[in-house]
Amino acid sequence: MVNYYKTVDGRINEIDTPENGCWINMIDPTKEELEYISSNFQVEQDFIVAALDDEETSRIELEDNQTLMVIDIPIADKENDNMIYYTLPLGFIITENHIVTVCLKENTIIKEFSADLIKNVHTNLKTRFVLQVFYKVAARFLQYLKQINKMSGVIESRLHVSMKNKELIQLLDLEKSLVYFSTSLKSNQVTMKKVTRGNFLRLYEEDKDLLEDVLIEIDQAIEMCNIYSSILSGTMDAFASIISNNLNIVMKRLSSITIVMAVPTIVASIYGMNIQNGIPLDHFWWFPVILSAVAVVLVSFVLKKKDMF
Repeated sequence: MVNYYKTVDGRINEIDTPENGCWINMIDPTKEELEYISSNFQVEQDFIVAALDDEETSRIELEDNQTLMVIDIPIADKENDNMIYYTLPLGFIITENHIVTVCLKENTIIKEFSADLIKNVHTNLKTRFVLQVFYKVAARFLQYLKQINKMSGVIESRLHVSMKNKELIQLLDLEKSLVYFSTSLKSNQVTMKKVTRGNFLRLYEEDKDLLEDVLIEIDQAIEMCNIYSSILSGTMDAFASIISNNLNIVMKRLSSITIVMAVPTIVASIYGMNIQNGIPLDHFWWFPVILSAVAVVLVSFVLKKKDMF
């Protein structure tokens, strides 16, 4: 899917045909759309393909007066009543007359810009437009990190009541999401630091404050990600130890019950042997019963003293 947008009278509007200074948004484009954009707007086809690789890491590259910037953006999807967090690459291709964004999937960040929900966005100011998207991406990372922290707290409270695999798997998914976020944020940070040098994008004086804000937001997101990841990792280890300890307690009790139940069996086996003489009071049926009961009481008392129950 390919859409064209342009700022008119301070508002972003969708246009039918591309113009100079417009924004070209590509979401999972077909082969025909890819070739059309590449041939009609002199966009490097390799740049578009690179941005469509879901394993592409954040980077910046300059070739033939075109700049390719790839950053990782956070995605939140609902799956089986659970929120799944991961990252996808979002590519920017900055040419002399246009700015092209490429992504494999529709996302809320691009939707907010295309729906004119972000103020003071001008598609002809390419550097500022890119920095505004970067700032929104960093802010969305912070938003999702807070959601992950809140979800982990809710799941942890459930685990205090009932140790179930479902909650543990949810914590594992959140821990995996934090790893994705941490890796992506660090890559984005490296890319942004390259932007500050001014070798890939023309930086204007009025954009420097915005660039600094983006770096601050990314630093804060990285710090939050590290803190939440450490907390979640410690929580997982603690609950793993609790589950292991609970299993040991159950096994100890089962072993104690087995020992107690084995005593009457031993006594009955001895008095049930087909031999004569040597076994005291073997002619009285009640004696093995009393002996078994006394032995059970004694063994239970000893095990209780040893805290086996």
